[in-house]
Amino acid sequence: MANATPASEQPMPGGPAAAPVPSPGLPEAERSRLTQCFQRGMQNAAKNIDYAAEMFATCVAGDPGNAIFLQYLLVTLRKKHGGKSGGTLASLFAAPARAGLRKLAAAGRSREVIVQGLEIIKSNPGDHSCLLLMADACGALGFVDVQRVYLKAALDAAPADTDVNRHCADFLAAQGDFDQAIQCWRRIGAKKGLAEEAERVIAKLSVDKTLEAGKALSGRQPAPQKAAAATPAGQAAGSQPAEANAASEATDRRAELERAIAVDPTRIEAYLDLADLLEREATVAEAEQMLAKALAASGNDLTVREHVEDRQLRWSRSLVVLAEKRLAEADTPENRSTLDKLRAALLRQEIEIYAARAARYPENMTWKYELAMRLKSSGNYVEAIKHFQETLNDARRKGVIALELGECFQKIKQYQLAMRNYEAAIDSLTDRELELRKRAMYRAGVLAAGLNDVDTARKYLSTLAELDFGYRDVIERLDKLSAPKDKEQER
Repeated sequence: MANATPASEQPMPGGPAAAPVPSPGLPEAERSRLTQCFQRGMQNAAKNIDYAAEMFATCVAGDPGNAIFLQYLLVTLRKKHGGKSGGTLASLFAAPARAGLRKLAAAGRSREVIVQGLEIIKSNPGDHSCLLLMADACGALGFVDVQRVYLKAALDAAPADTDVNRHCADFLAAQGDFDQAIQCWRRIGAKKGLAEEAERVIAKLSVDKTLEAGKALSGRQPAPQKAAAATPAGQAAGSQPAEANAASEATDRRAELERAIAVDPTRIEAYLDLADLLEREATVAEAEQMLAKALAASGNDLTVREHVEDRQLRWSRSLVVLAEKRLAEADTPENRSTLDKLRAALLRQEIEIYAARAARYPENMTWKYELAMRLKSSGNYVEAIKHFQETLNDARRKGVIALELGECFQKIKQYQLAMRNYEAAIDSLTDRELELRKRAMYRAGVLAAGLNDVDTARKYLSTLAELDFGYRDVIERLDKLSAPKDKEQER
């Protein structure tokens, strides 16, 4: 991914553009050793490519945060293997080593992941699973530039792979390159069964892109005079404003939590606290990545999973609210389409999560009710009826469930069942649920009229008119139901 562009769309040039210099944080002796290894690699690149690859790999192992060392190694390995991966046998033999890498990654031993991963890619530079693990390790160590190079190599090796594109999309979104992240998700969406998820994420990224653009525009309007005017007269020159202090505290807290996780990778509360901090101070994408790590570290613990699901629902709902605000400010086809997609994506997400919880907690009527409401909203009336009927013993919702059942039965043209449920709703709904009761009367009256049961229609619509004379079109409907003799008397 050169310049945040996926490698499948913008290949890396034939070699790195800059001469590598070991990282300044290394001891002088180590810097000297790596410089010599690099020089030997360059000297042997044409006549002894195996030795050159070993030298460049030594440089990467000794200075894993140096992107240029890694670029030279990958270019050399591609030349050695003729631009091809090691093939099926190489992948098969590397499987146990990859399993070892995953264990090291789970234990937070990121540097060891890189060192051992080098042994795999020396034999197979197209091992995208290994490259992804090495990219994640670099991300954990804060080597963002190197993480980008590993991800680019993985995308070069497997441009259509779903896992590779997910990793690249997450990284690009976190870096603010929403267009390229969207391209990754479009490739994911081409896979069978993933179109809906891709559509949801693309809509979310589109909103994020707009929000970030707005922040950038406001950030290009500095107001030094305002800042000076806002400084209290007694404040010492050079003292930090409250915003700077808050930012410093957030940075310190982030470092503290990252250290806690490094010491104990199973400390779940540290992951969750860090996700909270990232949501406030960084981006939702980074917070989502941290929650995914928390879930993995917990061994897919149910409590953690539900915590993550609740967060995801909250974020999705926030995106819908933002899209609604955008549409209110500018009613354009693009904004309307984005809002429709986000609403549909949220509905699918809620159905998936509530279905899992309803199955997980069969005695909990709330989850079944919430699932039934979403199924009804999605137009799946038959399944909604099944779940509504399972909650009929919930005395708190007896009236509203009968009303919802009536509407579902009417949608599937079971009119007698619909009428019985409307009547049950009218009898069960209390004065505190007056709006629902009026809705039930209206539905019953309209349905009765459609079934040519004029007396029943007049009964419910007249009662409704007594409660609320201006309710919808109740007066017009009553007028249509008036008998000819009644109209003669009016004359």
